[in-house]
Amino acid sequence: MKVLILGSGGREDALAWAIARSPRVTGIVCAPGNGGMAEKFRCVPVDLNDVSAMVRLAESERPELTVVGPELPLSLGIVDALRERGLRVFGPTRAAAMLESSKGFAKQFLERHHIPTPNYAVCSNAAEVEKAIDVFHPPIVVKADGLFAGKGVIICASRQTAAEAAQGLFSGALLGETAQQIVIEEFLEGDEVSFLCLSDGKHVTPLVPAQDHKRIGEGDTGPNTGGMGVYSTDTLLDPAMSEWILRHIAEPTIAGMAEEGSPFTGVLYCGLMMTARGPQVLEFNARFGDPETQAILVRLESDLLDILDACVDGRLAETPLNWSPGASVCVVASSGGYPGSYKSGLPITGLAAAARVPGVEVFHAGTALKDGQMLTAGGRVLGVTAAADSLAEALARAYQAMAEIHFEGMYYRRDIGHRALHQKQTGKSAG
Repeated sequence: MKVLILGSGGREDALAWAIARSPRVTGIVCAPGNGGMAEKFRCVPVDLNDVSAMVRLAESERPELTVVGPELPLSLGIVDALRERGLRVFGPTRAAAMLESSKGFAKQFLERHHIPTPNYAVCSNAAEVEKAIDVFHPPIVVKADGLFAGKGVIICASRQTAAEAAQGLFSGALLGETAQQIVIEEFLEGDEVSFLCLSDGKHVTPLVPAQDHKRIGEGDTGPNTGGMGVYSTDTLLDPAMSEWILRHIAEPTIAGMAEEGSPFTGVLYCGLMMTARGPQVLEFNARFGDPETQAILVRLESDLLDILDACVDGRLAETPLNWSPGASVCVVASSGGYPGSYKSGLPITGLAAAARVPGVEVFHAGTALKDGQMLTAGGRVLGVTAAADSLAEALARAYQAMAEIHFEGMYYRRDIGHRALHQKQTGKSAG
């Protein structure tokens, strides 16, 4: 089977790696791909902002399955366009992807279907913001409504800073583009958990849970990023809690989308806060997470291609998922200055030595291959990923491999998984 993978990040490199292990695969095409993917697969250029260009590529390549990685093509309706042409594609339609592309839509959907989520207000102008923030006690969470690569969330210590943040989002001063709507949300205390599920529009199957580290700085300080590292363990959520989340959040979401005429096929990523009043939905993503995918897929023992096929064909209930026990971790190596401005085109060394560390896979994100030399080409450059029997061992392997890699200004957090290690030492549950 020939597979086309749309995207160029660490998530897509991990998807290609996992799909390539299937004995049914005859070829993988990545568009546009990255430097690491170009070493292993055929990469072709395409503009992920241009639905027509992606459709032309798919019609030219004629894959038996297209896998859409990033959120932007989903929000633009690439799944709808490919389906209209009789092409098989894994991912939600444009209407279903609104669970991610519009935070306002997602919050109102959650309210309609009585799914637990923090209190909120959707605002379209400064007057509505001023009225809304009077209802909330600081700290107050201010969110841009659209897609902003994980950077459109601001936690504000006062009502004044919340109003200023909202104005910065409306004007475009904070993110470089204007937000038409914003969401004001109550701040919740607790541990965040990424609960990803597969769906064929009717049935839901959970993946192993993971915990992301979104802040740039160690100790969870500094601005939000697309994700600086993630870990997955058997003990992150106990079985009873996983079942509760499945029954009260994931399944009602899939059923609700079907009831509203937008069946959801693909990956439903539930970003949860584990609070004293139970799990609360902070956000939805309509695709595999990044870097969650890297840590999750190294634990998957089942054939990923079979699973994706089952989702597209409505056979997910007949397709069991098997996982390796233990733990996995992905540590992100980023360009100096990220999530702000950074240099690109810097040589990367030590990749071969890093890959030789047992249990380690180095997934490429912001890289480019030029004249045989691997260069930096983005903010998040690499995802050093390791699996082992324990979280401590997986972390040791990942950081051993990371120590082999070098490029000018390279930065990575050295405390990925710190909460879980501390909780284990103190006898507390991470969930």
